[in-house]
Parts: sequence; structure tokens; C-alpha cells
Amino acid sequence: MSKIVRPLGTVLVSLWAAGMYSASTVNTTGYTEAPTGFDNQTNGLIEQKAFDHVKGVFEEVDDAAKGLGPVYNAQSCAECHQNPTTGGISQITELRVGRFLGGVFTDRPGGSLINDRATDTLVQERADSADTVRSFRTTLNTLGDGFVEAIADATFTTIRNAQPPALRGQIIMVPVVEAPAETKRVGRFGWKNQHGSLVSFSGDAYLNEQRITNRLFGTENTSNGNSVDAYDRYYDAVAGHYVGLREGIDIVNEDPDNDVDEFAEFMRATKAPSRGAITAEVMQGQAVFNAIGCNICHTPTIATMPKDSWINGHTFQVTEALGNKIIHPFSDFLLHDVGTGDGIVQNGGPGTRNKLRTPPLWGVRTRTRLMHDGNSITFERAILRHRGQAEPVTLFFRTLSQAQKNKLFAFLGSL
Repeated sequence: MSKIVRPLGTVLVSLWAAGMYSASTVNTTGYTEAPTGFDNQTNGLIEQKAFDHVKGVFEEVDDAAKGLGPVYNAQSCAECHQNPTTGGISQITELRVGRFLGGVFTDRPGGSLINDRATDTLVQERADSADTVRSFRTTLNTLGDGFVEAIADATFTTIRNAQPPALRGQIIMVPVVEAPAETKRVGRFGWKNQHGSLVSFSGDAYLNEQRITNRLFGTENTSNGNSVDAYDRYYDAVAGHYVGLREGIDIVNEDPDNDVDEFAEFMRATKAPSRGAITAEVMQGQAVFNAIGCNICHTPTIATMPKDSWINGHTFQVTEALGNKIIHPFSDFLLHDVGTGDGIVQNGGPGTRNKLRTPPLWGVRTRTRLMHDGNSITFERAILRHRGQAEPVTLFFRTLSQAQKNKLFAFLGSL
């Protein structure tokens, strides 16, 4: 570590003195570590039998008879969130497109999400030449998200205020769909922080990824802006012909069993991703990680709010299993421009077009494709892609010796 202390430590001290760098500490007195593990076991929010049930709902494969499609991306939540256990990350990506006209982002007809699958070839969605903004987004990890949901809004403000002005993240307030009208919360889920609660996140995904309407999102999506009502059908093998799904069912709620609530309960009850082996090299690598400033955005430690706190417009109470817990997500869950933005605008307004949520690094060792688009295969390539607000950190990284880089990579490989 002698080489990094001199060139980088001195620079960081200078930045700190100039008000460009600061560090935040977390008061963890009276808090306990959140349970971790890739073991399909409950974190204690619910009993294991109940956890196994909601996990099964999360894994359930839907077909057209259950409301799937006509255009969709997946047949179950677990189809995308399944590595190394249900709820984890995967190599699955989705395609987002849009139009940048006269300096203003404009949604394409039907929204920015392209559904890659269809139950009928006549309604297959695809981008066209007018969609000049195009980007893939990788599947996100949902394990441990119950703890993320239990972080107080004020905590994000504290984290943000401790960051150097040039590297400071953006907080956006987003609707809590299941709560009374006008209820908003700090966004923390999704690549654009488009949701602040897991029920909202679940309802949105059920509609947009599987095209299943639910109590929160009851308007059927389209195919490139065109109605798909005529194609909302399935083949009844017994009857020997196609049956229209709109015959005798509630078309604005194809989820009468409220699967969206069970998806949320599953995510709330999962353990946080566990660490790999923590060797001397890994510990030295974390020192490098901190010294070059990665921890400014990839916040190592955050505490959840006290148990019995009400959140999401008084629709969910933080229990002992989620409250007063210490987590190590290695993320500030804020929006930053690191030069790799996807150009898409969602809940945050025009200023967030090229910003993305800092991806939590817990569980990153289970990822084979890095960054929001999955285009970086190694830790080194992912780091070197960082520009914009992260440019100073990338410059520091370039000054490291190969031995120091190897230690940093060992640390990242332990997360």
C-alpha cells in the first residue's frame, strides 16, 4: 500500500481540505447486522413456510390463460431474477428506446420499454429508425431489498450531503402507488430510481414485463402504441380453438390473487447477499477502494430505520426483522452521471436522462456482465468506463500499480 498512500492519499487529503471530498459515518449503536446468505431462507420477517410460499409465487410461470401477454418479456419474476438463488441477478437484459428531438427526450408510442416476446407475431414490438436513443438494461438483484426499503428518506439526504459537490448524487421523490394519492418517497428501486416501495415496484414489473394488469396498474399496455385487445387470447386445447381472455374476466385486474403483494413480501423477507472469503488481500483491496474514492458513491454501510416505523404512506410497518439493521450494499442508491447513462427519462424529469442509480455492489461476484447495459465483462473495464462525475476516481485508478489493481479486483470479487 505504500505507493497508493503517497500519490493518492495526498491528493485525497487536498480534495478534502478544499471541500471536494468528504466521508460519512454511520452511527450503528444499538443496531445489529442484517442476516445474509444465498440460501433461500427467510430473514425472519415471516416464517419459513410462508417464505417458501411467496417464493413459489415469485417463481410461478404464467401463460396466456393466466393473463400473460400479448406482448411481454418474461413468464415469471424468477425467469430474470435467478442467480445464484431466486431473487438474485442474472444475465437477462431488457431494451429501452426513445427519441431525442430538439434537445428534448420524447417517449416512443407505447413507452420506452420494448417487449421482446409476443403471443402473436402480428403484435411483436420492435424499435424503428425514429428511436435514436437505445440502451440495454441488465436485471437487478432483489435480494435484501426489504432492508433497502426500510432505509429512511432522511438517510439518503445525509449520505448525499456528505459527498463532494462535484460527485454529489441526486435524490428524486416518486409516487408510492399503493398509498393514498400524492404520497411520495425517495426513489431507490430500478435503474432510474423510479420506485420507492417494493409493492409499487412489483406492480410495475408485473404489467410491463409480463403484461399482467393488477390492482395498481390496470391499463393494458400496447404494442408500439397500438391496442393488443384483439390478440389477448390463448389456445384452449380442450375446446380446440382460441379463447378470448376478455370473456368473463376483470380486464383491469388480471391478478385477482394480488400476486404483486406476495412478490413484495418475498423480496422483503430475503436475506441480503453474503460476502465471499475475506482474506488479507481482500482487506487491502478495500483500502484501495476507499483510497481512490469508490466509496463516495458505493457507500459501504447504511442503517435501516427503527422497528415499528411506518413507511410508504402508512401502508407498511417496519418490523424487528428489518428495523435497526446494518447493511453493506456498497451503494448510495442515488442518481449519478458517470458518463454511461442510457438517455432515457422516467420518473426523474429531463435532468436525469443520462443519470443512473449507483448499482449496489453486494452480490457483484455473481454478475458476469457489468454496468447498466452489461457491456463490461471485467471489473477493470467497468471501472475504466466511469466518466462524468466519476472521472476523478477513474484517474486515480489509472495511477495504481498492477499489484494494487489486483487487490482491488480481489476485494470486488469478494462482494
